[in-house]
Amino acid sequence: MRAQHPVQFKGSVLARRLLALAGWQVHFEGLPRLQGVAVVYPHTSNWDFIIGILAKWAIGIPARFWGKDSLFRVPLFGPWLRWVGGLPIERRAAHGAVGQMVDTFRQHQQQERLLWLGLAPEGTRKRTPGWRSGFYQVALGADVPLGIVRLDWSRREVRFVDFLTLTGDESADYAQLQVLFKDVSGYHAEQACPILPWRPPKETR
Repeated sequence: MRAQHPVQFKGSVLARRLLALAGWQVHFEGLPRLQGVAVVYPHTSNWDFIIGILAKWAIGIPARFWGKDSLFRVPLFGPWLRWVGGLPIERRAAHGAVGQMVDTFRQHQQQERLLWLGLAPEGTRKRTPGWRSGFYQVALGADVPLGIVRLDWSRREVRFVDFLTLTGDESADYAQLQVLFKDVSGYHAEQACPILPWRPPKETR
């Protein structure tokens, strides 16, 4: 496995024990490259963030993630979000954020530095018609692998072992995503949105 996933980490024993006490397991075998985008699905509850942070620490990966910019203005909570890897994003300027992120990835590629960005493609805990396009545009624009993170409440496991190389054929790529996320269940299963491309009005070109 290490030949296929050469980027390894030493995670937190305490985080793994806390997850185990809650009945959770984390499956991770390493990363194929120093840079990439990890898509986390489904996101239907605030509990997802807690499990996700603990899984991040259990793996040991210093991944970054996007968060609503208003959260970073909350006293104490905002600085803590930055400390755990949060990057503020203004949803009304999503395409600007995508372009900046692609540039950041290219800089890290040139310097051979680690950068993994974790994103929840729904962008909200509520059910939506499909996935927002930010994760797709960043991974495709930066030419980095897409990591599949299954946050499965029915099995109480976080599985981060599969990776997808996007082709730019949106229909074919989403068909692959539907297979890779098959049977995964969220905390509120009825709120998980379908794995389909969706551009809300604010994302129209």
